[in-house]
Formats: sequence, C-alpha cells, structure tokens
Amino acid sequence: MKRSNKISRKENNSKSNLSFRFLCFVVLVIASTTFSFAQNLEQPAVNDTSNVQARVIGLDNICVHVLQLEKSLKLYREILGFKLDDAVVFQGKGIEGMLAMKLKANDLTITLSLTAPEYINTIGPVGNTNHNHFMLRVNDIETIGNKLKEEGYELENENYARDKYTFFVGPNGEIIGLSAW
Repeated sequence: MKRSNKISRKENNSKSNLSFRFLCFVVLVIASTTFSFAQNLEQPAVNDTSNVQARVIGLDNICVHVLQLEKSLKLYREILGFKLDDAVVFQGKGIEGMLAMKLKANDLTITLSLTAPEYINTIGPVGNTNHNHFMLRVNDIETIGNKLKEEGYELENENYARDKYTFFVGPNGEIIGLSAW
C-alpha cells in the first residue's frame, strides 16, 4: 500500500509539474502576444496614412561647402573611406554653377559642394544647397512646413509642398533642409 501511495504521489507531482509548466507556457504566449500587439499599435500601418504624425523619418544627406578641394577629398575619400557616387552641376536661380559631389559610405551620403568662381556672387543667404547644411527626410513636408511658418521660421522655398524640399535657419544659425523625395 505504501508503494502504491508513493507511485500515486509521483504521478500527482508529475501531473502538477506538467500542469504548472503548461500554465507558464500559456501565460508566456499570452504575454508575448499582448506585448507584440502593443508594439504594433505604436507603429502606423504601412498603407494607413490618415493618422500618421508628420515627422522626420531619416537623414537624407549632409552638405559641406568646400573651401579646400584637395584636402576635403583626401579627408572624405582617402581617410574616411567615402566613395564618389555622383557629381552634378546644378543650373537655376541661386545655384548656377554649383558642383555637388555625392560621397557615400554605406547608407550615409555627404555632398561636397563647390561654386564656380563666376557665380560666387549669386549665392543667396539660405536659398540654395551650396551652404553647409543637413537635409532631413520627412514623411509630410506640407504639414511640417506649415508648422514651421506658424512658429515664425522663414522657409527658403515657398513651393515646398509641390517641390518636396525647402531650407530654413534653425535657432542656432544652423541651416536645415527638409526633403520629401
């Protein structure tokens, strides 16, 4: 009889232990699902743009106005390892004769910009990409541009909603570009 009690107790302990493990597993699955669901609520659905807050979604590029071409190329290409990705000469009011050399390192782009000497006097105070600036990628440039104007910031490009870019001077004198490209 004692032996059958011991076997019975072992079976009960095994069943209890198994039940406890199963219960822990169920709690873990429910907790994981709830945590995952909560995280998904914070992130907007890919196709649902109705409730997406206008915000910065990445760094588009950094632009450095070049004063010493040879030293700049040596630093960015030879020492820091950037590779020349593209070079473009811009045309248009305020950017005539500007050469932009796009250098890439993985997913970061730095643009080195030079202006041809005959156009050096055509550069506006903020109105072109020949200035030292950083360009932020945004998901809704119209909303952000409107908010900036409401706060008293002067936008370089009043057609920012259509053109998908603009520049403005930040509170510390920094030139900030916004791009929705």
